[in-house]
Amino acid sequence: MPDRVLNERADSLLALHQPGNPVVLPTVWDAWSAKLAVDAGFAALTIGSHPMADSIGKEDGEVMSFDDVVTRVAQITAAVDVPISVDIESGYGESPSRLINGLLEAGAVGLNIEDTVHKEGKRLRSSGEHAELVGALRKAADDAGVHVVLNARTDLFLRQDGDESDRVQRAIARLTEAAAAGADSLYPVGRHDPETMRRLTSELPLPVNAIALPEADDPASFGPLGVGRISFGPFLQRALSVHANEMLQRWA
Repeated sequence: MPDRVLNERADSLLALHQPGNPVVLPTVWDAWSAKLAVDAGFAALTIGSHPMADSIGKEDGEVMSFDDVVTRVAQITAAVDVPISVDIESGYGESPSRLINGLLEAGAVGLNIEDTVHKEGKRLRSSGEHAELVGALRKAADDAGVHVVLNARTDLFLRQDGDESDRVQRAIARLTEAAAAGADSLYPVGRHDPETMRRLTSELPLPVNAIALPEADDPASFGPLGVGRISFGPFLQRALSVHANEMLQRWA
């Protein structure tokens, strides 16, 4: 894909991130689901590691290789003409330049990077270590000449890390450090009550990514909380699986 197209798609993806007017990036996993979302009218997509792993018969948590990821990404970008972001988990043990160049070669212009290191016993990166990785990814993207949209994720809430009383504060500090290192959006992944989400969006310096249940949540509820980006994680695939199972059971 020409650098001009990649730059246009990266710029378009970044411009869609507007706190209070969130971009919805349906989480897809293959060319079929990507075409389904684009045909429904969405202007950009994200590829989720969990549903993508399911789609190729592997477990989430970096059981896939990065080669598995770029192969699937290339299939998706060949099928749809919109900006694509990719959940690359904690980086598959690859160098930042390999991650950035691999994604760009496959036609993606954004990524999620999380702070749980799956290949090292699922340890949590320190705040500084995670920020350093974000900074290295930003430098690799700059070197490649494309402003890859970096969505820095923390798993503090998913892991229920440390004491609950200061978890929000620690997440804000961690993500603020990632922002200073070069992130474009911030992902305190988890299901948050409105008060917590308002605190996150008001105290964090960049657009905040919320996770939504596509079959249950009110799309209009996120904007007033200051959210800038919405994705579905594994929940779109899960909801479709429920409906598919109901149909199939009639015939089993």
